Amino acid sequence: MAELSRFFGIIISMFGADHNPPHIHIRYGDFEAIITIQKEIVKGEMPARILKLVLTWIDLHKNELLANWENAQKGLELNKIEPLK
Repeated sequence: MAELSRFFGIIISMFGADHNPPHIHIRYGDFEAIITIQKEIVKGEMPARILKLVLTWIDLHKNELLANWENAQKGLELNKIEPLK
């Protein structure tokens, strides 16, 4: 698992060669969730305030996330992505 970004106590990661659809793994305190890059929660729970921040971040970095997803599928290194400020 590669950590892509970290901000406000939120850790966003992606696994290499993971299953479709393209998604990210989010951890915040005791909460964990998987969210597709198309912004649907696949599994888990996240406080509404944190989910809103993550969805904003996804909107800002969708192209970078999809590029990282392609790299992950090919077994290539993933790039860090700018945190939300």
